[in-house]
Amino acid sequence: MHRILSILLLAIFARCTTNTEVDLIVHNAKIYTVDSAFTVIEAFAVKNGIFIDIGSSKDILNRYHAKEIIDAEQKAVFPGFYDTHAHSFLYADLLQQADLKGSRSMSEIIERLQAYHRSNPTKKWIVGGGWDQNLWENPELPTKDSLDKYFPEIPVYLYRIDYHAALVNSKALHLARIDSTHHLEGGLLSTDSTGRLDGLLIDNAMSLVSPFVPEPIDSELLLYLRQAQDSLLSVGLTSIVDAGLDRNQLDMLQKFYARDSLKIRNFAMIVADPKHIDRHIRDGIFQSDRLTIRSIKFLADGALGSRGACLLDFYEDSPTKGFLLHSIEELESSFRKLANTGFQVSTHAIGDSTNRIILDLYGKYLGENNNKRWRIEHAQVVDSADFEKFHMFNVIPSIQPIHATSDMYWAEERLGPDRIKYAYAYKRLLNTSGKVALGSDFPVEHINPLYGFHAAVARVDKDGLPKGGFQIENALSREEALRGMTIWAAYACFQEKKRGSIEKGKDADFVVLDKDIMKIPVKDIRQTKVLRTFIAGETVFLSN
Repeated sequence: MHRILSILLLAIFARCTTNTEVDLIVHNAKIYTVDSAFTVIEAFAVKNGIFIDIGSSKDILNRYHAKEIIDAEQKAVFPGFYDTHAHSFLYADLLQQADLKGSRSMSEIIERLQAYHRSNPTKKWIVGGGWDQNLWENPELPTKDSLDKYFPEIPVYLYRIDYHAALVNSKALHLARIDSTHHLEGGLLSTDSTGRLDGLLIDNAMSLVSPFVPEPIDSELLLYLRQAQDSLLSVGLTSIVDAGLDRNQLDMLQKFYARDSLKIRNFAMIVADPKHIDRHIRDGIFQSDRLTIRSIKFLADGALGSRGACLLDFYEDSPTKGFLLHSIEELESSFRKLANTGFQVSTHAIGDSTNRIILDLYGKYLGENNNKRWRIEHAQVVDSADFEKFHMFNVIPSIQPIHATSDMYWAEERLGPDRIKYAYAYKRLLNTSGKVALGSDFPVEHINPLYGFHAAVARVDKDGLPKGGFQIENALSREEALRGMTIWAAYACFQEKKRGSIEKGKDADFVVLDKDIMKIPVKDIRQTKVLRTFIAGETVFLSN
């Protein structure tokens, strides 16, 4: 009897001593690895922030013992979600500003601004964002008249929802010392019938006033960014692409990440001034565990909603073709220099004219079969003759599926019935390019990546409209949409060997959802909740 007991104790001891100790085991889960075969597994082990093994629950539990073991109770687990086109500083700012999203009239804007001013009486400027005249009964672009009436003594600066236009009052114009005689390229200082400024600034005109808006000090900025980060982690985002930051913002990020003050991974783009390309090249690429700076972002045109996107032909509802924000010569000179560096080029291109110009310039300096992974941000309206160029020059379409379901109610008014067929054509872009990277453009749109996933696969808005989906032939499958916000997104950031899927040796970034978005009815996707978010095996969000 003693001999049998001794053998059993030795067996138990041997098992305990031969099992490898890890930091975390997740088992009894439905884990979508998003590897090349789209394998679904039950369990994995994490050590030092890395997936060290994957497989069945039985095998993982037999091979390892852990400080923390999570029984996922058959919940769905996915690689950490990417947002490949976002604006964290704007989102952080918006959380401190007057929220004008969804306002249905100028009167409602005034009411929200008055409430904001009462709650923030010491602020020297009233700053807000999110207005969209397309939601109003009279969808004409607003002017400063109402702002002047209710806010004659305090400057007001209000971003349009796409951040390509702003409405300001007379006090703000006075402080900026601009008038209708001011010369401007790549933008518009709107005027009334008498030739006086009416307070509407489009694209480059915004920069004439925005520098006068007070900036937060470093400690305030870090607090705001952390508040924004908390929201992003709560919806399952583990990596974002900050699509265009200036040198000061990049310096702030480097400082904050060096102090481990921020956790979310950030692939930050330098917003480019063609005049400073040589400086950007001299500064070089920056790479740390959670912050990467190796992409240079150009704003080639404006937005469709404010008619700043550059089109091949006139807008359907206005005698303009929009405009470029930089000359073709400036863009070409920049691309020529950057083609010989390790920098990625990412260009905001909305209109079909802009997409053609950028694709042709890319092709001129990239040629075929390159691995530069240059990107076009938005690729919103592409002429039928130009889709194949994405494949020819290995250009990555960085798209925001939720734009299609936000813009569909007015986009045809801008483009007409023929051009609209080649707008928001995400399936066609995927078929020609082989990969698409998905994002939201927050705070233009909501931060929740599942809203974009829903828009990509269903082509309907939050109310399930339109019936049958908007241009449903351009819907993505659920697998394609998931790849677009994980492994293809990682590829678009040169990170596919480190992140984007749940595989041995990769960073343990993953999310646990309360529903399986790959199986549930489409109408339930938006109601899916994130239960837990992990970055490098550490819990960074846990739902109540």
